[in-house]
Amino acid sequence: MMDRPWLAYYPKGVPADIDPGAYRSLAHLLERSFAEHADKPAYAFMGRRTTYARWEAESTAFAAWLQTQGLKSGDRVAVMMPNVPQYPVAVAAILRAGLVVVNVNPLYTPRELEHQLRDSGAVAMIILENFAHTLEQVIGDTHLRLVVVASMGEMLGFPLGPIVNYVVRHKKKLVPRYALPGHVRFGHALKAGARLHFAPTDIRAEDVAVLQYTGGTTGVSKGATLTHRNLIANVLQSAAWNRPGLDKRKDLAAINTVCALPLYHIFAFTVVMLLSAAQGGMMILIPNPRDLPATLKELARYEIHSLPAVNTLFNALMNHPNFDTVNWKHLLISLGGGMAVQEAVARKWLERTGCPICEGYGLSETSPSVACNPTDTDHFSGTIGLPLPSTEIVIVDDDGKPVPSGQPGELAVRGPQVMRGYWKRDDETAKAFTADGFFKTGDIGIMDAQGYVKIVDRKKDMILVSGFNVYPNEVEDVAVMHPGVLEAAAVGTPDANSGEAVKLFVVRKDPNLSEDELKAFMAERLTGYKRPRHIVFRDELPKTPVGKILRRALRDADDANAQRTPGVAMAAPA
Repeated sequence: MMDRPWLAYYPKGVPADIDPGAYRSLAHLLERSFAEHADKPAYAFMGRRTTYARWEAESTAFAAWLQTQGLKSGDRVAVMMPNVPQYPVAVAAILRAGLVVVNVNPLYTPRELEHQLRDSGAVAMIILENFAHTLEQVIGDTHLRLVVVASMGEMLGFPLGPIVNYVVRHKKKLVPRYALPGHVRFGHALKAGARLHFAPTDIRAEDVAVLQYTGGTTGVSKGATLTHRNLIANVLQSAAWNRPGLDKRKDLAAINTVCALPLYHIFAFTVVMLLSAAQGGMMILIPNPRDLPATLKELARYEIHSLPAVNTLFNALMNHPNFDTVNWKHLLISLGGGMAVQEAVARKWLERTGCPICEGYGLSETSPSVACNPTDTDHFSGTIGLPLPSTEIVIVDDDGKPVPSGQPGELAVRGPQVMRGYWKRDDETAKAFTADGFFKTGDIGIMDAQGYVKIVDRKKDMILVSGFNVYPNEVEDVAVMHPGVLEAAAVGTPDANSGEAVKLFVVRKDPNLSEDELKAFMAERLTGYKRPRHIVFRDELPKTPVGKILRRALRDADDANAQRTPGVAMAAPA
């Protein structure tokens, strides 16, 4: 292992390394938690809490039923659901049966869904009925031979369950008509499984546990092949890193973690569900965080200790009038990831809650966590923090050679949480790794002498103005410092004189904010070539389901518009 100067700056009590061999598999991790925390609540949904004992019983029944459906060890099972109680049951069952979880975004279009099902070779699928109409359109072109359909309220008991299903289906009309001949209802599978015997499966640490598909914003969506060992390592790394922050409360018997990020995203999958299970905590399932009134109403029911979120969610929560209906005084860790945390948002969050945002960094390919700021910090650093235990980070140039400290280059990562490779894409895997096993992230970063890393941007998002590099994060950070700006996204747009110019898309908090006023504000804070040449006001910005702003969608729309406009020079494609 290379020298790790950052170890000298670790918080007290955080080890240099973790032991990924502490558990034989994720099934072993879950089953130990089931036994040790049987009477504790494992997750809560719409005010109803489910204990670890019930989670074990239901996942055992579902795993037993899956074993009678002709599935064999290593078969892929797609799960297409938001944060509902069936999700942790299904995932625990799949893993315990020696099968592979294929996480699927419920908002996928038929084209995107077909690609992921065909690419993964999934033979079974568990889906919420709200999205079954999408599957209907492509199922004939997939390998699926088993479909299980769940409903929003079926695990809530009587009378709440039937009421929720009636409202979802008939009042809100959120379940379009669908036809999936031969499908099985989730509740029926559970009941049938309860009468069956579950045969524990021999699972090895190096077996594939999850195919986590990249968002597809950089091209064709690829499946990151994550093993049981990868995910166990990241759970243990996260647990070790969180300990100083949680130790602020010595009397804390169990950790309540908000699960507003979607569980099908690797951030919540590992850092909320698996980590919470390993620690005997409770996750608070939020099925639709964009429904801010419902989200805040749900959070007001509980004492909240940990909140993993993206910058846009922190910002949206604070700007909602019901924010103070939640008691934030128990919050110990606010973990920011998925996108850059903006200083203005972090500063305001600290003022409103008393809990600083600890920004971290990770990718689907790294299970996901790679680096994080100390969780016992009392300020916002503007960096992604230090590499986690057992993790090596090096900043390299285009030839793969390390750059001097303080110089920008591509972030490369090596550690037990790094994926085996891309599913059935040896060519892409080969391009993604260096000869000595470092995964090249595609992110541009700077590491200081202490080991703190600052992400300056994605390689592909960099804007080139007259030969000068402009990093969109910096432009956006300055824009949102203006009190009249809610959100901002910067992209490069073709320019006849400078090659590219900065174009800024803005969602206003103050409807009277003008382009001239914002330009003047930014001119005081940015050098000439970094200032936006064009500012476009919008009611909203395109985002992924996790809440990450899609610069590519803005850039592609801008390129398409330029192609329709005579006389506009086009930049070379990225």
